[in-house]
Amino acid sequence: MVPRSKKIIWPKEIKGKARKLRKRGFSYSKISRDLGVAKSTLHPWISDIKRPGYITEADKRAHLNRIRILAARAHREHRLEKIEKIRQKVIKEVAKYSVYNTYYLKSLLAMLYWAEGTKGRGTLAFANTDPKLSLLFLTLLRKSYLIDEEKLRIRLHVHSYHPIKETRKFWSRLLGIPESKFGKIYIKKRSRTRKFRKNFAGICFIKYHNEDLRIEILEQAKAIADRLVPVA
Repeated sequence: MVPRSKKIIWPKEIKGKARKLRKRGFSYSKISRDLGVAKSTLHPWISDIKRPGYITEADKRAHLNRIRILAARAHREHRLEKIEKIRQKVIKEVAKYSVYNTYYLKSLLAMLYWAEGTKGRGTLAFANTDPKLSLLFLTLLRKSYLIDEEKLRIRLHVHSYHPIKETRKFWSRLLGIPESKFGKIYIKKRSRTRKFRKNFAGICFIKYHNEDLRIEILEQAKAIADRLVPVA
């Protein structure tokens, strides 16, 4: 039977020298040769000490990740600054517009309705998920024409995650239309396969029962387009 070799117990001084040499940047091979200690023995002594000036793959990845984060932050800040600069420029320009001129308001209403309103026969209807855009449409309609408020109706399409009562109250307060003018809320069932993007307050359908007005608004939009692009 081969006798088991005795485990060498190294003095603390050797371990201390090994750690000092590692801190000075010496490699495992150099320390091993200088102290006569196997690399496998050195490892538990000095593995926690990073070799000065030596960059590991983990260091490289961490460095690149920090650079990416800083670059993304700088890009986002630059973009926000650019947007703010453009916003201030636009605010100054719009301040010069005659936004309360009836013809100007009617033009805005016509183009907005042409883009987002219903085109088929029947009632005038505008649908959107953006509360501000919906309020803009109704405000333009009220300022451009003497409408009968009794003919206004609201229909909401929501998902299961929308609180029904709160959503109805939100749109009622925003649009200045009593809840008694709201029709039955349509709750859309969630699809198990189709992904959808959550919105703040569902889809709001603003309806005004006057087909003649719908025709007039659409014809106005087309007339404006014909003046600007008569050959299209």
